[in-house]
Amino acid sequence: MVIPFLDIQRQYMSIKDEIEAALEKVFMEGAYSGGPFVDAFEGAFASYCNAGFSEGLSSGTDALHLAVRSLGIGPGDEVIVPANTFVATAWGVSHAGATPVFADCDPDTWTIDPSSIEKRITGKTKAVIGVHLYGQPFDFDSVAEVAQRYGLSVIEDCAQSVGALYKGRRTGSLGVAGCFSFYPGKNLGAYGEAGGITTNDPAIDERVRSLRNHGSVKKYYHDEIGFNMRMDGVHGAVLSLKLKYIDSWNEKRRVIARRYRDGIRNELLKFQKTPDWAEHVYHLFVTVTADRERFKKYLEEEGIYPGIHYPVPCHLQKAYAHLGYGLGAFPNAEALSVGCLSLPIFPELADDEIEAVIEAVNGYAG
Repeated sequence: MVIPFLDIQRQYMSIKDEIEAALEKVFMEGAYSGGPFVDAFEGAFASYCNAGFSEGLSSGTDALHLAVRSLGIGPGDEVIVPANTFVATAWGVSHAGATPVFADCDPDTWTIDPSSIEKRITGKTKAVIGVHLYGQPFDFDSVAEVAQRYGLSVIEDCAQSVGALYKGRRTGSLGVAGCFSFYPGKNLGAYGEAGGITTNDPAIDERVRSLRNHGSVKKYYHDEIGFNMRMDGVHGAVLSLKLKYIDSWNEKRRVIARRYRDGIRNELLKFQKTPDWAEHVYHLFVTVTADRERFKKYLEEEGIYPGIHYPVPCHLQKAYAHLGYGLGAFPNAEALSVGCLSLPIFPELADDEIEAVIEAVNGYAG
């Protein structure tokens, strides 16, 4: 048996007829860039997230960029981001001309550590980006408490957390803006690059609408230098359809995660701690072990193909060498980067595949 890390074709086959019908409508109407299918998705997604506004964009990275820029943040400013995240979180800051300042993660939840944030604040700090990492919400209230004391905005990176709950509230409704990725491999994935922003602030929403559309809210009248970051109609149609299924898909992920947590009995592995106030959606099921490469090789020999999220923390990426961070700056993030390994988890995993993963992991002796 070969068990892939992810198989998005299985999901497509389960809704193939509906997808093809939705795409035919787009093609027949010729609504390829923006238009009614994107508008429909934006409305449905705002409602789903319990947010006042939602804007479709070309990627999650662009969402982060526009969220930062919409707050008036730019050259000379600093934004605090976690060292343990996909590097696009920091790209959003850099693309706006500001400087990302990294903070460590909590050693148990692996999300941004509020105490580390406070140590990184300077007179140039304007905002904090917290990441709902692997599908688990970060401790928003604790981060917001620090941010409020220093007059900082809190942006949510929701790229991995569609549908997750923090104290009963959807991610994307908590901060000044929520930034989503609809990359094909995400829990809610388009068939290509796509992203979005949610907000309850009409001023931020208006700025995002302008920036994504060449700095224009009225055709051929441009109030500022903007970007071409609009969502395609095809993605709007696909995402509207998939949004109907996201809660059931996320529940299947949680069922698999519970089976892993209950069935895996191997003291060589550590799992992410999930507080009682968090409802995880398990975009990723991440483990940590002392010899990651040996564990990875063992699983592959058993026909199981894991992932690594992420092998190099942001502060040690070559792209940010000019910021002067060295090894040891953020020990928790660095420990995760050398020990993390993600097990296969997606809604269409079959029972025998789940049991095979559990059996193989329990058979790992280091």
